[in-house]
Amino acid sequence: MIPPTSKPRVTLSDIARQLKVSHTTVSRALRNDRQISKSLCQRVQQVAAEMDYRPDAMLTALAHYRRTSKAIPVTAEIAWINHWPDREELRRVGDYDLFWQGAATEADRNGYRLEEFPLDKKMSSDRLEKILLARNVPGILIPPWWHGKYPDWGDFRWERFCVVCFGHTIHAPRVHLVSSDQFFDSVLAYESIRKNGYQRIGMVTNAAVGNRLRFLAGYLFAQSQDLASLRLPPLLFPVNSSPEDQPNLVAWLKKTRPDAIFTDRAALRDMLVNAGYRVPQDIGLARTSVMAGSGDAGIYQNSDEIGRAAIQLLISLIHHNERGVPQVRRELLVEGEWMNGSTLPPRNANR
Repeated sequence: MIPPTSKPRVTLSDIARQLKVSHTTVSRALRNDRQISKSLCQRVQQVAAEMDYRPDAMLTALAHYRRTSKAIPVTAEIAWINHWPDREELRRVGDYDLFWQGAATEADRNGYRLEEFPLDKKMSSDRLEKILLARNVPGILIPPWWHGKYPDWGDFRWERFCVVCFGHTIHAPRVHLVSSDQFFDSVLAYESIRKNGYQRIGMVTNAAVGNRLRFLAGYLFAQSQDLASLRLPPLLFPVNSSPEDQPNLVAWLKKTRPDAIFTDRAALRDMLVNAGYRVPQDIGLARTSVMAGSGDAGIYQNSDEIGRAAIQLLISLIHHNERGVPQVRRELLVEGEWMNGSTLPPRNANR
């Protein structure tokens, strides 16, 4: 069989000659560069499609190598919008500080500078938008939210920016997000606790939609692989602390008799002590994040890697000029690692 004759590859210069523009203009128009008019971008892209243009993957890789093999000067800022009532409190959360550190490092490596901008009573969303536009900021990172009333974005025009958020606590704008893989992390924690010799593994968390729901789903899935007699119902506290939390914990402990608990509640160790239980002699304790709370065993969420991944995703959006709220939301998940610790030593060391 005689193979079909391959057509010569269409190049940027071919498209440029067709349109009587420079090949640089064609390259920028194909990337929806903001300095090229929308009408010209559409025209270039239409002609490219008609001519069956396909990017050369090897040339693209070579161009990337040339960019990354030498020092890259800072060319633009990326905004980290701090919407917390107490701006200092955000970075006191260990995982969120690692988000910043990973993002700042990766931004610098790619020729950007990560800058914090507040959104508070002194800085309205309208004023913030004007400042970002005046400083030609192309991209925005939105850190997680922990507080009751959701931040007021007003009429902020997201279509002017490329935006990525951290985690599932940001409900608006509904943009692409990067998060720890809570389902995977929860299954990993359950299996690791089991390997440490614990049999009756319970979970204590908040009855809230978001990250905790995924941790809970992972716990229930891992538990479903166990004997029915070892499947303990999780204890779900109200979203806000209640005077009933302590008696509800005591009742749950007496009913389920766990020898280990997986939790995101920072105060749980103190609550166990107040109930007359010793950690880890009576009950082992593991955290959904070892960066928060009073337990040193549990999941290290690789939060610095989450920060790097967020910047990489954001820069990709900037390069492709994909601004505003997307029609289809993407979730990029980063797996965590299990960390042994003194609050959940091997069971034979407990007795």
